[in-house]
Amino acid sequence: MKSFTFIFISVFSGAIAGTILGVINLGIVEPFLDSAIGIEVQNAIKDGKAIDQNELQSYRIWQKVGQIAGGTILGLSFGALFGITFIFGRNILPGSNNLKKAVVLAGIIWLVIFVIPALKYPANPPTVGDPQTIYERQNMYIIFTAISGITALAVAMIYNNMDRNPVKKFALISVAYGIVMIGAFILMPQNPDEITAPMDLVQGFRIASGFSMTIFWLVLGIIFGSLWEKFKPHENQKITTF
Repeated sequence: MKSFTFIFISVFSGAIAGTILGVINLGIVEPFLDSAIGIEVQNAIKDGKAIDQNELQSYRIWQKVGQIAGGTILGLSFGALFGITFIFGRNILPGSNNLKKAVVLAGIIWLVIFVIPALKYPANPPTVGDPQTIYERQNMYIIFTAISGITALAVAMIYNNMDRNPVKKFALISVAYGIVMIGAFILMPQNPDEITAPMDLVQGFRIASGFSMTIFWLVLGIIFGSLWEKFKPHENQKITTF
């Protein structure tokens, strides 16, 4: 393994995908946040609370400026996770080349740690919900995501050690994953907060967030796979003797 090349591919692909995520969020997600915050401010004013509009505006500008930097940092973290996962799963991933394998892996991770958790705990704008329950909601989401990720990792290890037809193996591990996640879906508590914001705002936010995360994982898989296919860090360097 060419360690430096592996680190470069993971970091570079993650940073680029994360930066793109930040730009997309700035363009299509932030408007929904502005609307949600506007509703919250109006409700606070009706309740007689004093709102410093200038301070709020300055804070929102700071948040928006940091959106791209935040996306890049998130991309770096996911890029490292993606690289490590690709090393261990490359030989069992379907695909005739590393680009296809990386895109498949990106799709699997997207499904496991984004789509499945979103079915149980759909994304809401940060201003939606009781501030007193925010940590409870975060913990439930993290736990459910961890269950999904660990279960996927376990069934992948089982798949790698099974001596059956690949189609049958895939069917068996898919059923096993599905049983565990259905159980987690039923047993874990629901979101404790009632949604009081307009549903068109909430649904628009969810669609925009889903779109941006889908693009993120697709871009990460394409860039990572293209670079891996080009530089092939898994191949040992040949030493030429004279």
